[in-house]
Amino acid sequence: QLQASGGGLVQTGDSLRLSCASSGRTFSRNVMGWFRQAPGKDREFVAAIERRSGITLYGESVKGRFRISRDNAMIAVYLQMNSLKVEDTAVYYCVASRALGFHESTYDSWGQETLVTVSS
Repeated sequence: QLQASGGGLVQTGDSLRLSCASSGRTFSRNVMGWFRQAPGKDREFVAAIERRSGITLYGESVKGRFRISRDNAMIAVYLQMNSLKVEDTAVYYCVASRALGFHESTYDSWGQETLVTVSS
């Protein structure tokens, strides 16, 4: 299971941190990350991290503003979101996989979502 938390309502330029904890079979997944889906738009890759190596991937729209990290026990991952924009408003999904990738099909475990709303 993937348990996401940390969403909320913030203003443009603010920061927010999302957390995702893994348990059960998802604990064995080497990669954890985030997708998001804004109203009326397709689901979009945000970021992912390979838990053992620490290698990261970022979507183009969040590069330089968001940072994904993992805890030392490799149970949880965090998404630090800085300089938030209105267009970051979306439902954010925590995901897990055996391999890094940008595409939805790479990720076979999808957890609960958390809503991030950025107001102007």
